[in-house]
Amino acid sequence: MPTSSPPRSSPEPLARALALAARGRYTTAPNPRVGAVVVRDGAVVGEGWHRRAGEPHAEVHALAAAGARARGATLYLNLEPCAHHGRTPPCCEAVAAAGIARVVACHADPVPRGAGAAFAFPRAAGIEVETGRLAGEAIELNLAYLVERTLGRPAVTLKWGASLDGRIATASGESRWITGERARHRALELREEHGAVLVGSGTALADDPRLTRRLGRGVGELVRAVADRRLRLPPGAALLGEPGPVVVYTESDEPAARAGLEARGAEVVRLERVTPAAMLADLGRRGVQAVLVEGGAALAGAFFDAGTWERVVAFTAPLLVGGEGAPAPLGGGGSRRLAEAVRLERVRVRRAGDDVWTTGIRSSCLRDLFASVAG
Repeated sequence: MPTSSPPRSSPEPLARALALAARGRYTTAPNPRVGAVVVRDGAVVGEGWHRRAGEPHAEVHALAAAGARARGATLYLNLEPCAHHGRTPPCCEAVAAAGIARVVACHADPVPRGAGAAFAFPRAAGIEVETGRLAGEAIELNLAYLVERTLGRPAVTLKWGASLDGRIATASGESRWITGERARHRALELREEHGAVLVGSGTALADDPRLTRRLGRGVGELVRAVADRRLRLPPGAALLGEPGPVVVYTESDEPAARAGLEARGAEVVRLERVTPAAMLADLGRRGVQAVLVEGGAALAGAFFDAGTWERVVAFTAPLLVGGEGAPAPLGGGGSRRLAEAVRLERVRVRRAGDDVWTTGIRSSCLRDLFASVAG
């Protein structure tokens, strides 16, 4: 329902729009997270956010709350109003009909059908348009949506938990639990906002994870996927005992192993090569917008080397493991020179109990997205 409240002053309505948009973190995919604030004569007269895919967009809620006070007002939002027909009518038409005089948005929508015509509808209607402020925050909030629209594949987050000396397990393979309970809860929150979680067969065999959502926040079914080139996953694996889709990517055509997994409800997808690009293409066809790669080192390293990732979420525990044979989070070929090392931006460092929680976005990804959403 539209929110309605007495007019109040708002020092930064664009920041408020971003905060409202974040309320849809778990529920809007495949749509973007959008918040909207209507300001007239320096006071907020209406606001709203997109709550769930298929339901009215943020602009509709905000304009309904504003009513007649929207005429001559400024509409603040984190993303360009949509100009296309989907499950709901175009928001641009509603904005023009309400008499909005000015639109202030963080950035344009790079959706292909609108490419090259950013804000064309409001400008044609005589509405003043301003863009660019808080664009970095807005891109970060809608990273998965923007990556899917610009690259045509799901966005990828690499996630791991490691000791202070950079080990994800001991030399003997023990990894439960390096991080503490609060860090593990944060990791579960990540699953709620991703459409798929992916692990390698080594992690599946060593940890026997369930890979389920447990917090009840996400919408739709979580696709649980395993990269298993040689089809080593046993039919008794814990993830096969949980409801929901399981996809096993393999290069093997061993019929007995395949039959055993399919009898437990898994879908076995044979690929010519189990590569990040091939798995992402298949997950994209399934409607997945964001993939959480949870391990292990070889799988994360493959995504890293291929450059098919956007974000890192790393939990660091105050432990020292040591040992030359203890694995680090990223395997693969890596960077041969420091000049080739990948730099992160939008870096955030927070506490999760005794652990440290660090997130960052690949710099080249941000540069490309900034270019694609320039208004």
